[in-house]
Amino acid sequence: MDDVNRTIDARGQKCPMPVLLVAKAAKEMQSGELVRLEATDGGARSDIPAWASQTGNEIVSSSESDGVLTFTIRKK
Repeated sequence: MDDVNRTIDARGQKCPMPVLLVAKAAKEMQSGELVRLEATDGGARSDIPAWASQTGNEIVSSSESDGVLTFTIRKK
């Protein structure tokens, strides 16, 4: 996989913070760059894919381990 350009630690943050943090990061990134989001809020499981779909960004990978949801997203 490509190198991640930015990592966002949203563990412990409640909805809507994980989405707001990744949206803010995406605005500052160049097309094709990758951001990794780590979140513990269960809402991120559906919120992040919905945000990516609405904004045209691509979820490259997603996983869950020990209660931490990890998404790698490519900026459109």
